Amino acid sequence: MSQHNSATPPSTPPLSGNGLGSSRSSSPGLLRGHDLRSGSGVQRVPSLRSGLGWGLLGVAAFSVTLPVTRMAVEDGGLSPLFIGSARAVIAAVLAAAALAFTKQILPHGRQWVRLAAVAGGVVLGFPLLTSFALTTAPANHGAVVVGLLPAATAIAAVLRGHERPPLLFWVMASAGAVAVVLFASLHGGGLGGLHWSDLLLFGAVVAGAIGYAEGGLLARELGAWQTVSWALVLASPLMVALTVVAAVRQPQTGTAAEWGALAYLGVVSMFLGFFAWYRGLAIGPMAQVSQVQLVQPVLSICWAALLLHEQLTWPTVLGGAAVIACAGVSVRARVKRS
Repeated sequence: MSQHNSATPPSTPPLSGNGLGSSRSSSPGLLRGHDLRSGSGVQRVPSLRSGLGWGLLGVAAFSVTLPVTRMAVEDGGLSPLFIGSARAVIAAVLAAAALAFTKQILPHGRQWVRLAAVAGGVVLGFPLLTSFALTTAPANHGAVVVGLLPAATAIAAVLRGHERPPLLFWVMASAGAVAVVLFASLHGGGLGGLHWSDLLLFGAVVAGAIGYAEGGLLARELGAWQTVSWALVLASPLMVALTVVAAVRQPQTGTAAEWGALAYLGVVSMFLGFFAWYRGLAIGPMAQVSQVQLVQPVLSICWAALLLHEQLTWPTVLGGAAVIACAGVSVRARVKRS
């Protein structure tokens, strides 16, 4: 990672030219395509508060994903393979159109390899694994396991992004992970024995953490929306093939609500949500911004109560408040970049 974030200003303002920024810069600034340019030509680096704000916006979009995925697979009209792959195809069509319309420059060299890691994590791994897991696991049980994603993302940020969170950060991140599990268990997700769906969800956590960390780093070079767009386009041949296979193996006879759920997964969960999320991670520090994900299970269970009519109790509300408190402390811990 570059060590001269303030010394070398990024070369592309966020809303210059086509309004969406450029995919390549001549200087290794902190946020290519994301910093702001004043009338005098002076650029400023976005603050941590800005990163947290963008991250929280992305988390709000993602929080609907598990309940909506459960809604899409619950009655069996749409197969999990079809849902997991078709959502990526929908997003890839939007991504290709955005890239073509704004005439983005192609990524180069090792950026393609890193985009493959992003695609493997958040385009292929997380969507497919959660789709299959939620055919048997309720949405609130999925929140138990996926609630470990903030800690996993922080670890990936340390390993890949060379960030050095203080001890307080790790204490509160761990407390937040424990609070998430207890919170979702109180709501009725429970832990019980280890099931096949749990292994799939654990795999989704690992895949998501890798995709988030690598995507956050690439967003500093390519831009936030460009990173997820190129990852979607790169994975699109495989996802189209999987969609066709799923459609041939089983006629997709979903209801209007199930098709609507798939549309949300494709447009928001796989595409628009990442605009905000990767921008927040790019502003960083990633380990710190990743902790806003602790509120995602809280929001997910609220959405599950609204969309799936699952019961929302006072212990759930109090547990959610404890999770948010842990997130609030962990994001205030100062993270250093080595």
